Amino acid sequence: MTTMTPRTEPRSEPPLSDRITGSLVGAAVGDALGGPVEGYAPEQIAERHGGRVQGIVGPWNGDRWRTARPIAPYHKGDGHVTDDTLMTHALVRVYAAVRDHLDAYSVAEHLVPDLMTTPRWIPELEAEALPLQRIFLAEKWLVARIHYGHVDPREAGTGNIVNCGAAMYMAPVGLVNAANPAAAYAEALDVAGAHQSSYGREAAGVFAAGVAAACAPGATAESVVEACLGLAKDGTRAAIEAVAEAAAGHRDFETALAPIRAAVAPFDTVGPDYRAPSLGARRPSRLHAIEELPVALGMLLVGEADYRRTVLGAVNYGRDCDSIATMGGALAGALRGEAAIPADWAKRVAEASRLDLHAPATALTEITEEIFARDVRRRRAHESAFAALTAPR
Repeated sequence: MTTMTPRTEPRSEPPLSDRITGSLVGAAVGDALGGPVEGYAPEQIAERHGGRVQGIVGPWNGDRWRTARPIAPYHKGDGHVTDDTLMTHALVRVYAAVRDHLDAYSVAEHLVPDLMTTPRWIPELEAEALPLQRIFLAEKWLVARIHYGHVDPREAGTGNIVNCGAAMYMAPVGLVNAANPAAAYAEALDVAGAHQSSYGREAAGVFAAGVAAACAPGATAESVVEACLGLAKDGTRAAIEAVAEAAAGHRDFETALAPIRAAVAPFDTVGPDYRAPSLGARRPSRLHAIEELPVALGMLLVGEADYRRTVLGAVNYGRDCDSIATMGGALAGALRGEAAIPADWAKRVAEASRLDLHAPATALTEITEEIFARDVRRRRAHESAFAALTAPR
């Protein structure tokens, strides 16, 4: 593994509460910025907006968003979050119910009922609706397989299309395991087993590990990528390594867009036309990787962990850029805290989406401290038992 030299300047260390707030708010803001340009190429984005996107923009099709295909009937843009944030906040609610580490059964017992029984405000629909009515088919799979199919939650992800659906909302797992990437990786793999398989599940584990690594004192963009490389397997590891190498020579996302896409392309099964996936797209493989996580890590390196630069790089990359910006925003926010996020962006997203972006962070901070205290007690009980087993006779 190649050791990367940090490029960031010394800074004060944000406390845990600030890192959790920065990560969750940062993820939501990144999601909202990327939503209106999702699915398009960088060249199309620049043509549509008269240059690179520099902040919150309106719907791609203007006032015709209700009927214009292929986006209708979703109001993407104007600061509206997408399903990435809806799922992230839903996972925080699962932690609030369980108040301990999660597994696939937690998804079955809490997340699935949340999606299918409790109406919530859906910004893109501008209405109250069940989250199930908004989420993508790959997320509806959770309900179909677990609620209706009665599949073992640990195996329910098998057979789903392999995409970033599980990875996109795994930031809370990383935050609960702050500064412990290996634990975050293991927990996320268990949770994501209910939703994804193969490299989609792997990406969920690696992203959670990256968020946990970003919470460590002294963490940098480079140390986050090193932590991810230390845990990632198969095509996911190779894709991250290739993108990190491509990102190393850039400080401006404008020059990095094409090299990063070229680096990840051999591992991406979707192909060059994002809206017309290749025949082999989204099928299990040990050789491939989802595109979103390696690109988010690449933009984190190019942006030197600066929130604005990281997220704008993700947004202007196009393709599945709401998820890329969600991940990049979560990582940069965990590294730098809430102050790194442009306040005007956060305010507008909260108001436009009719969401309290701070409430999930407040709840998760309290829960994380509870879980850590419980972990300490469990570890000490184990130490005591092991000491008794190995004491001289």
